[in-house]
Amino acid sequence: MKVLQSRSFERKAKKFSKAQKLQLDKQVKRIVEDSTIGTEKKGDLRGIYVHKFKIKTIQYLLAYRIVSENLELIMIGPHQNYYRDLKKYIKTT
Repeated sequence: MKVLQSRSFERKAKKFSKAQKLQLDKQVKRIVEDSTIGTEKKGDLRGIYVHKFKIKTIQYLLAYRIVSENLELIMIGPHQNYYRDLKKYIKTT
């Protein structure tokens, strides 16, 4: 399974500290091992899964989807306005 990153995901992950990136890598490996670990969304976001995890005290949401045997990491961020921004991003792509 090949892991692809969207431009939005790249920009946000780039700002993470080294320790945060290690935690993020662990979560991505968990998703690669079991792609159903996240919850599938309904409505406008059908086909997109969101995996929730904590880094220190902040809960992050990681949106991804499976595209022809590849894992596409779409967006990562804290819960505040996350789904609004995710919908906006999906509609523009």
